Amino acid sequence: MPPEPNPDPFATALRAAIARRGLGLHRIREHLRSRGVTVSAATLSYWQSGRSRPERHESLTALHHLEEVLAVPQGTLTALLGPPRPRGLHRVPELPEIGAFWPAPTDVEDAVSDIDTTWDARLTRLSQHDTIHIGPNREELTFVSRQVLRANADGPDRWVVILHLDEHNHPLPEIKPLRHCTLGRHTTNPDTGLLAAELLFPKPLQRNETIITEHELTNHAPHPTATNYERKFRLPVREYVLEIRFHPTCPPATITRHTTTKNTHHTEQVHLDELTSVHGVATDFGPGTYGFHWTWP
Repeated sequence: MPPEPNPDPFATALRAAIARRGLGLHRIREHLRSRGVTVSAATLSYWQSGRSRPERHESLTALHHLEEVLAVPQGTLTALLGPPRPRGLHRVPELPEIGAFWPAPTDVEDAVSDIDTTWDARLTRLSQHDTIHIGPNREELTFVSRQVLRANADGPDRWVVILHLDEHNHPLPEIKPLRHCTLGRHTTNPDTGLLAAELLFPKPLQRNETIITEHELTNHAPHPTATNYERKFRLPVREYVLEIRFHPTCPPATITRHTTTKNTHHTEQVHLDELTSVHGVATDFGPGTYGFHWTWP
């Protein structure tokens, strides 16, 4: 048999330090947050498993504080990192935090604190299609989303949905699995307008296996007024299609498409088609945000 690969000394030392300290990952995250440092529990999990390691300046700063939280001598863990590792096929690169593209990242971290986001980075987004239905009174009615996903490792068994309502005085939507998924753990926070949910696959995926899932989010009266829709991409997507369908009796006055990546922001005015709808297509997009904003007469 071939020899087992050498364990990552950084990951091994981090796991041991966490075990000695006797703190869960979410508790460690709270200690870091009290120091003004935001690191998700999923990222901490990646670090201690060896699936990724801190390399960006912000993460190395967080590691400095993590050493203090874990009560290990300063520099002990940092010294084990060595030079940056090559980005091979089996390594998950360090990712933006799960709340990186949201207006209030800390609120998003709180919303997903009881949701399993471990497998998020092990799913390649081959295609995503969002269809938004706007009613005759300018209200947000339903959001239907279809994902084509491919596992890049054995084990992914869920897709995580995060939604934010701008108007916090309206009820959060109801989430309904439509195809190849069932509802797992889900949380709502009306004060921050956030909903987070797990959509569980029928079985864990094997490496290179694909799945198509569909789900729907339905708003209830009093409906929020629709003024925009934006999808946030923590990881790249091969193809993204966003379609906004307006009621034919209530078309918007103006519509603009907004795309934002790490170094760019682009705005373009667009127009309705003959069915009182508008759509956009992005390929090899992200991390970043993609969406439409509109005004009413």
